[in-house]
Amino acid sequence: MPAMSLFPHTDSAALTERAPAKVNLTLRVLGRREDGYHELSSVVAFAGTGDRLSLIPGEALSLTLDGPGADSLEGDDDNLVLRAARALADRVPGLALGRFHLIKRLPVAAGLGGGSSDAAAALRLLARANGLAFDDPRLHEAAIATGSDVPACFYGRACLMQGRGEDITPLVLPRFGAVLVNPRVPVSTAEVFRLLAIPPGMRRGEVASPPSGRDDVLDWLRAEPNDLEPPARALAPVLNEVESALEATTGALLVRMSGSGATMFALYADCRAAAHAAKMVSAVHPHWWVKSTVLG
Repeated sequence: MPAMSLFPHTDSAALTERAPAKVNLTLRVLGRREDGYHELSSVVAFAGTGDRLSLIPGEALSLTLDGPGADSLEGDDDNLVLRAARALADRVPGLALGRFHLIKRLPVAAGLGGGSSDAAAALRLLARANGLAFDDPRLHEAAIATGSDVPACFYGRACLMQGRGEDITPLVLPRFGAVLVNPRVPVSTAEVFRLLAIPPGMRRGEVASPPSGRDDVLDWLRAEPNDLEPPARALAPVLNEVESALEATTGALLVRMSGSGATMFALYADCRAAAHAAKMVSAVHPHWWVKSTVLG
């Protein structure tokens, strides 16, 4: 069992940050660089649901885990929270570290950027504890060194994520109600990209930024797919069932997979429609992870 701690609830010295779920509204794979990294273009939004990370500054670097998803993780040196902290310490001499505590609510290996968002929250906490401005370039360097999704998660608001993830362009998107559904089947990102089989050096064009206006944004999103969805469906055929369940709900405006899967989302006009849809899906599939939220 992961080590348990109650300090986020009892210690006034703890700093706390949300680590919201990242939802890829679109995800185009535009090519593969000679160094092996894929060139991406993805419109990213963040949900009202997610994990929570706390830090007691000044103590030795450590991590304890709690919450419904804690058993799926290890608090060892490979955890992205600790990797992010070490990446920043490598770039900021004398950085004060501390004791992290993660309340893990998001499913693991789900295409929601949970680990990346946790890492980004760790960087924000360390910035607060050490008086670093959030635009300090060393934070961005530590983010990209930790993982491709971490810079977008550090920004934490709707954006266009490009390159391998290092190029972030802020976006203003309309707010949508949303339902996130994960059938509790993990999908390996590495396996999804392996099945995509883009050879190094290949380029596949560019993607324009989304328009403004609710209807225009929806039309644009419907025309811009997630290129990782076909290989993910091959690895996790249950995605077809998840898609059908979401499409059967009242008021679904768009149904798509997020990231490399296996979480799918549906957009709705508002949070009430999303909450009603989530109840419909949960009633038929009580063993799935289903969450209604708002994307922004």
